[in-house]
Amino acid sequence: MPRKEILERIQKYVHPFRVTSGKGFRLKDFDAADTCGLKMDKDEAAELLARGSEWLAEEQDMLYAQDRWSLLLVFQAMDAAGKDGTIKHVMSRVNPQGCEVTSFKQPSAEELSHDFLWRYAKAVPARGRIGIFNRSYYEEVLVVRVHQQLLNLQKLPREYVSKKIWDERLDDIAHFEDYLTRQGVIILKFFLNLSHEEQKKRFMKRLDDPDRNWKFSPSDVRERRYWEDYQHAFEEAIRATATKRAPWYVVPADNKWFTRLVVAAAIVEVVEGLDLAYPKLDPKMKQELVAARAELDAES
Repeated sequence: MPRKEILERIQKYVHPFRVTSGKGFRLKDFDAADTCGLKMDKDEAAELLARGSEWLAEEQDMLYAQDRWSLLLVFQAMDAAGKDGTIKHVMSRVNPQGCEVTSFKQPSAEELSHDFLWRYAKAVPARGRIGIFNRSYYEEVLVVRVHQQLLNLQKLPREYVSKKIWDERLDDIAHFEDYLTRQGVIILKFFLNLSHEEQKKRFMKRLDDPDRNWKFSPSDVRERRYWEDYQHAFEEAIRATATKRAPWYVVPADNKWFTRLVVAAAIVEVVEGLDLAYPKLDPKMKQELVAARAELDAES
């Protein structure tokens, strides 16, 4: 099937979940179990995902060679939504030398001594590379907003800790992303939209299966108690930072196979739109290649 036709088909499974303006955005308008009417078995889904991953690998090679753009993929979600699995499957064909995953855990003492964007800015991918943030600077307006005692650890001057701080931080994030996009960083942000009921099912599977026990932490249940607070925080974050240059994708996460397909399709669509190509050699370089070939041919 020609690439143009494939791109036209995948738009059906990407555009309904892409948010480029936060005006009027409501999280409840997005169904966590939506599959856009697409029905397929696991083998079919795996084959389609593999094709998307291979396509992405081809584009990555040109992205690296062209050395002009970089790609930043941001993943945010509630626990058990499938961030790790999505990253693993979607990026399975990508050359690891040109891709780096950064998982942001509890900040260190050094990180707490800097501004809240410092540790994230250091991890922004260089030109020609793909960077993946497994959780990101959005944690500063999500978990810190839900657990506001964490602000005390950031040692901010008291006059700057007010009711306006979340709006101010969201403004800072929006400006930060706008700056990055003007430097050639393509930003795609994925919120894996998991339902409350599906999260419970996945937690129970982890508890019931000894081989999955290691995935479960008592803190998962504690954070679940704040579900509505997190939903509000996510909604506010998306509403304040969704732009054409740095869109959000509110991806249904109750069906893992569909989650992965949407993420892969979104990345392929955007990267394909960059019209990437291998660099063309100037006449001088071509002459040097001719000379190199002649020297190699002359070897006994």
